[in-house]
Amino acid sequence: MKFELLKTDSGTKARIGKITTDHGEISTPIFMPVGTAGSVKAVHQRELKNDIDAEIILGNTYHLYLRPGLDVLEKAGGLHHFNGWDKPILTDSGGFQVFSLAGTGRKIKEEGVHFKSHVDGSKHLFTPEYVMDIQRTIGADIIMAFDECTPYPCEYSYARESMEMTHRWLKRCVDRFDSTEGKYGYSQTLFPIVQGSTFKDLRKQSAETIASFEREGNAIGGLSVGEPAEMMYEMTELVCDILPKDKPRYLMGVGTPANILEGIAQGVDMFDCVMPTRNARNGMLFTTEGIINIRNEKWKEDFSPIDASLGGYASTFYSKAYLRHLMKSNEILGAQIASIHNLTLYLWLVREARQKIEEGTFAGWKNVMVKKLMTRL
Repeated sequence: MKFELLKTDSGTKARIGKITTDHGEISTPIFMPVGTAGSVKAVHQRELKNDIDAEIILGNTYHLYLRPGLDVLEKAGGLHHFNGWDKPILTDSGGFQVFSLAGTGRKIKEEGVHFKSHVDGSKHLFTPEYVMDIQRTIGADIIMAFDECTPYPCEYSYARESMEMTHRWLKRCVDRFDSTEGKYGYSQTLFPIVQGSTFKDLRKQSAETIASFEREGNAIGGLSVGEPAEMMYEMTELVCDILPKDKPRYLMGVGTPANILEGIAQGVDMFDCVMPTRNARNGMLFTTEGIINIRNEKWKEDFSPIDASLGGYASTFYSKAYLRHLMKSNEILGAQIASIHNLTLYLWLVREARQKIEEGTFAGWKNVMVKKLMTRL
């Protein structure tokens, strides 16, 4: 993988870049739709490419390991062949899923994490080495180191011990990754993950440790887990100031459109979140004018397009009234339209951000857009 830094904004720390992988180029800053089980929910690959203009999508190690399983993925020739997506893919290591299994018999030890499958209750062990092997088999272009995601809030002592173990696990991930090769004839890249909860000294220590591994890119984890937005921004800015400028920075699991713009302003290059599709299925639409709860009565006879200024088939062809009818009727098409629309908005947003950085007008535009995007319509 190669990263080229093309331009930095004069008024903020925002940047434009280009990531080159064996499955294509990615313009940054970028939002990556989440396809947890090999599928971005309710969205065809053709829509991801042609309507949403996604450049990279995510899969998840934990979920793909359980279903369809490694045998199926390897026989298919990897996730790209299995789901038909021929552009870049990133896989989360499963660290966050392990975090979410708290209270289900999960046990975190130095060797790794013992857990029970949420599918059938079977017992499994994820070690840093095995997680590398799994992601080699999945075949993603960018794979994540195995880490522990701490909850918010948590005690300083726990956050420190967890961070130190994440660093030890990273060394094991790197050793395994560097001593193995991909299975399908194209290169893969490993990103480490900065942890440290919301403690400045821990975040600084973790960022410095992660940077010392000199990998092709770096991620910021353990945020957007319940902490106030301003605290997330503070930790993000602190870490971005330490991580190398010549490598992409990935803020994991973030967030709202406003969160993404603020992250871009702090120097983040890559984002992912389930929010656009999850909220879409519940009737929340992100638009260029603000947030819509499409189930509300006020949209019952509004026959205007969902978002006329956004572009894209779903956003301009269907009316608010029709989409409300579908959602109230629990029609599957409603979830599809809403999901495509929200993802279209997210990808439009990062394209606009790139254009404003190029023009030198990002700072002022960002401040206006953040207020607009947070407005409840």
